[in-house]
Formats: sequence, C-alpha cells, structure tokens
Amino acid sequence: MRTLTYFVATSLDGFIADPKGGFGDFLFEGDHMTALYEEYPDTLPAQAREAMGIDAPNKNFDTILMGRATYQVPGGLPSPYPHLRQYVVSTRLTTTPSDVEVIAEDPLTKVRELKEEPGLGIWLCGGGRLAATLLPEIDELVLKIHPIVLGKGIPLFAGDIPTTHFTKATTRTFDTGVIFTTYTKSDS
Repeated sequence: MRTLTYFVATSLDGFIADPKGGFGDFLFEGDHMTALYEEYPDTLPAQAREAMGIDAPNKNFDTILMGRATYQVPGGLPSPYPHLRQYVVSTRLTTTPSDVEVIAEDPLTKVRELKEEPGLGIWLCGGGRLAATLLPEIDELVLKIHPIVLGKGIPLFAGDIPTTHFTKATTRTFDTGVIFTTYTKSDS
C-alpha cells in the first residue's frame, strides 16, 4: 500500500504561508536546499527542475495532491508538476490542463483509492484545510521547519481536527537553521 506524506515547509509557530498565501519569508538558499534537490527532486516544480537541469527519475513520489490555493499560487504554472500525477482538490476550479485532475468531491475516498494502486508515495503539498480533511489518511509528516515566526497565516492544519499521534522518525538540522523532521503516524 502506498503512503500519503504531508511534505511541507512550516514556520516555528506552525504556519505554512502568510495570510495571503505567500511564502517569501521562508529560506530558499543554503545547505537545506541542497539536501532538498538531492533527496526530493520530485518535489520541485517543472520550472525549477528545468532551470537546475534536473531530469532525475522520481525517488519518493509519483502523485501530488494540492488544494486550489496551492495550485493557483501567483506566478504558478498550469501544470506545475508534469513529472507527477497531479490532483487538485477544489469545488470551484473548473478548467485545468489534461494532466491535472480536479477532485470536486470526497478527497478522502480518492486518497484511499490512490493508496491501493501500485506506485511510489503520494505527496500532499498543501494547504492547511486539505491537510485537516485528509488527516485520517496521512501516514507521514515531513516538516521542513524554518527558523522564522510568522505570527499569523495559513496553519499547518486548518480546521477542526481530532487529536492524532505521530512518532518522530528522523531529524536533520542544517547550517541555515532549517530542520527536516519526519514523523510517522502512531498506532495509538
């Protein structure tokens, strides 16, 4: 069975973006970015992969789930991850390129179906409301914790969610102060 991984950058106070959905305060240079390029090249959008000459096969994921706001980030591409199967969860989005499928109803059922298929992992890219909806199916959290406090913005999980336990699997600290921490869902 495939796993659903919420792989996301977050501030120290648990925000994945500022109130307008921007993430310009996060760090985009340094040793943590080198690790990201080498270990998670499949999480880079097409324009970054092209600019960096990355044509590597997917290592971790072959499918991406995005909320509408994550998909429609300003300056974004109509097909930002053509090297992955792309899904956008939205009840308002009506047109996308043929390689981007819209999930208008019941994303939990769709995720359960995707998890039964063969393949690599499923990447939950954002946002906070979608993460709250899909929490029952999230198997792993990979948090890229940046050394900033935003004070307000889009939370890691937005909405009324049940208490859910995770166990720390790994932690890596970089010279930039960014910490990559992986948690797996606990049985308890």
